Amino acid sequence: MVEKVRSSGAYVLSVTTTPKAFLGTKKLAEGNERIQTALGFHPQVVHERENELQLIDLLIPQVRFVGEIGLDGSSDYRAHLGVQKKVFRHILNACASSGGRVMSIHSRSAATCVLDILEEFPGAGTPVLHWFSGSKVELKRAIEMGAWFSVGPAMMRSMKARELVSMMPHDRVLTETDGPFAKIRGKTLCPGDVQIGVFDISDAWGREFGDVGKQIVSNFKSLCSLADSYGRAFELLAIPPDKI
Repeated sequence: MVEKVRSSGAYVLSVTTTPKAFLGTKKLAEGNERIQTALGFHPQVVHERENELQLIDLLIPQVRFVGEIGLDGSSDYRAHLGVQKKVFRHILNACASSGGRVMSIHSRSAATCVLDILEEFPGAGTPVLHWFSGSKVELKRAIEMGAWFSVGPAMMRSMKARELVSMMPHDRVLTETDGPFAKIRGKTLCPGDVQIGVFDISDAWGREFGDVGKQIVSNFKSLCSLADSYGRAFELLAIPPDKI
């Protein structure tokens, strides 16, 4: 995958599912400036690996991006919302204590609760709502809170998603693939496939493909500037090897 990123010319934020997975994933991308690795703790696994939460506090000073984090209220994970909320609040507090971070946030079937908890931690940074599937009312609230949104080809197969994307601020939308989990017609999405997403966003916005491509690049640069500003607000600390 690292070679595919290099050949595609894309810039990639690689999100992780657990704190322990972060170190190994980051190592895979060493030497490739086009890949940034985010420190994550996916809500679908936190009930099984809550003991890794202490790693968040040790690792967060070393990252500019946090994700994937958040809540999942779908039927398979609704029973674990209690521990999900505990972990989500802990991570947001760690982000706020570290000067803020850019955060990729999962909110499936839990958008209102995610927004409620985000409001508890105004200093946590900039939330980027991944594959947002809430209601129009929830979308409006997220926009008013200053949230960003990441949109991918698989997401845009839904008419509801296209309608939501048409309402999103053009200067706060980014592309994503959600690969290797997301697929189209059985094909796993790769970094270069974000171009499909740009085409879909262009259609939803009623704007030219090239114009939207430039908009997405401009948005990406703005978000990276935000990440840099958060990073400068907190000194980067080395992790003692015996603490990992």
